[in-house]
Amino acid sequence: MSRIILIPGNGNDSVETSMWYPSVIDTLVNAKHPVTGHLLFPGGSVLRTFPDPYDAHEEIWIRFMEEDIGIGEHDVVIGHSSGAAAIMRYIEKTKVKGVVLVSAYETDLGDPSEREAGYFNRPWNWDAMSTNTKWITQFSSPSDPLVPIDEQRSVARKIARVHYLELPSRGHFIYDHEFPELVANVIHHMSS
Repeated sequence: MSRIILIPGNGNDSVETSMWYPSVIDTLVNAKHPVTGHLLFPGGSVLRTFPDPYDAHEEIWIRFMEEDIGIGEHDVVIGHSSGAAAIMRYIEKTKVKGVVLVSAYETDLGDPSEREAGYFNRPWNWDAMSTNTKWITQFSSPSDPLVPIDEQRSVARKIARVHYLELPSRGHFIYDHEFPELVANVIHHMSS
């Protein structure tokens, strides 16, 4: 049974009420296939604050994703910011149904805390990411003040079959309370 799972950005200790996270999860959990009328996510959802929410260390987050959440091949995972880095590392080794990356990046951006988190200390396995999921969508914004657009575009160029969408004036996607483009994209992929 498919679930919809959100991997948040770091610096967030109240994921359940932050930004667009709850509205996207609620909408997708209640979405039905346009032809069959069956729920797209009969397994429900996961929207939880992660351990180590401010530093998002890879060893802690990946273990939490494996052991506590149990993300697997029938799940669709949305990763925002450092959550995008976490899910990119996760799908290098584990199959999932689909992935949505929001404000994704591939380097530590010159930030010591990002470097310490552990995601950026080795090459990425772009081929495995593509092989281990049926579809990947990436949302980016040229007005993102935290992740340069060139960095986001570089991620999109390296992941085969990524559906890349650039939305103007959305910044780091932290001031929105809804994200209709993301919802529509996931529904489209789940209905295909």
